[in-house]
Amino acid sequence: MPPVTASALARLSEPAGRRVLGTTVLGSSMAFLDSTVVNVALPSIGRSFDAGIAGLQWTVGAYMLTVASLLLLGGALGDRYGRRRVYRIGVVWFTIASAACAAAPTLEVLVAARAFQGVGGALLTPGALSLIQSTIHSDDRGRAIGAWSGLSGVAAALGPLVGGWLVEALGWRWIFLINLPIGAVVAWIARGIPETRAEQTQGRVDVAGGALAVIGLGATSLAFITSDGSGMGATWPWLAVGVAALVAFVAVERRASAPMLPLSLFTSSDFTGANVVTFFAYAALGGTFFFVVLYLQVVAGYEPILAGMALLPISLVMLLLSSWVGGLAGRKGPRWLLAGGCSVAAIGMVLLAHLDIHPSFFGEVVPSMLVVAVGLTFAAVPVTVAVLAAADPGHAGAASGVNNAVARTAGLLAIAVLPAVTGLAGSDYADALRASFPRAMYVCAALLALAALISWASIRNERLRSPPGGHDPPSSCPVAGPPPNPTPVDPHRRGRND
Repeated sequence: MPPVTASALARLSEPAGRRVLGTTVLGSSMAFLDSTVVNVALPSIGRSFDAGIAGLQWTVGAYMLTVASLLLLGGALGDRYGRRRVYRIGVVWFTIASAACAAAPTLEVLVAARAFQGVGGALLTPGALSLIQSTIHSDDRGRAIGAWSGLSGVAAALGPLVGGWLVEALGWRWIFLINLPIGAVVAWIARGIPETRAEQTQGRVDVAGGALAVIGLGATSLAFITSDGSGMGATWPWLAVGVAALVAFVAVERRASAPMLPLSLFTSSDFTGANVVTFFAYAALGGTFFFVVLYLQVVAGYEPILAGMALLPISLVMLLLSSWVGGLAGRKGPRWLLAGGCSVAAIGMVLLAHLDIHPSFFGEVVPSMLVVAVGLTFAAVPVTVAVLAAADPGHAGAASGVNNAVARTAGLLAIAVLPAVTGLAGSDYADALRASFPRAMYVCAALLALAALISWASIRNERLRSPPGGHDPPSSCPVAGPPPNPTPVDPHRRGRND
């Protein structure tokens, strides 16, 4: 199929433009919603399968593993074989995997289905912004991206509340069944979107890099999850396999003609520093999402819907303030905001560590989560601004894709490592959770404090501040991860734009 010409690009005022926006919002919302509701359902899943903490870790981690490992590969496949085609495949794949999750008769089947679901997520997540960039007229592209970010953020914000209600009223399997009608609608209406692909593609698709990333992250996660907090012991071979695969991954990426991870981006100290900050900040966020809902339901005795509501401050504050914070970061530079935001979030983690066994929802939980939410908002949005400003404009898509993958990898490793280092293990983990929860919050606070120090030492405002009279970068950060590419680019001005 011939590429879409500039004159054929859709306007948002036209039915074709609204079809593109509606399709991408619905598909992304399905993935973002799933990323938050599963945490709320973990205690119910554990009771249903009589699962220990390792089973709950894999329920979340299996999905994050395949998404983090294959996200960049998914964008490259869309560029090469057609963005609409790969996006629709991702939506159908995600929907079928959701049905398998809902029907899972055992925990092992659920974990396998979650990993399968993550493959679909890795195909559809980068495809949403690529479709907007390649089919919407440049004059409307900024508004389209802003609408996509805001509406997808609403889905992420509602995720904990919707998940809590579904688990409490209908059972945990419905958090997956809700994806079936959404996926069917998205796959159907996406048929009317014109096909686009990169005009020039060089080298082979980096399948070897994707496979090594899955092996490396998977084996490393397996080593920590099966250690049961008693040292690595017999699990050290898995750790060795994981480290060896990750080393081989770097070697393959150095030599690949079209690498999944462009290592040349890391020659910028600002880009490297911003991604290190992203890693520590999102590790803290992933650990918080995992531990807070478990503690509130298993120890504090909250119902699922109330435990889900405890996560709402993070989603809502990010949704409401992210655009303003993004503009401020563009004008003043991200350094101060990053350091201050990480520091404030660390204070919020310390407050969470001091929650009582039966904490007051509005007196203790909500205030603590609000402090975390404000801090993370002032950190998550500027770090995206820093990543994009530090990269060459021609590599904006690759740079933000790398940042997204780093954030998801951090969340995966946090869920794998934190229970092991805080002593949370076994099938009867209620008593262990009382002691491990404050330890985990202190570890998350330390990660954020380290992120604040790194941002202060490595991020340089004078290089990343927008020039006088320049436009503030549009920024909105769904809680599921940094936006794949919040900067409008013209797909006909360069070959790759994922």
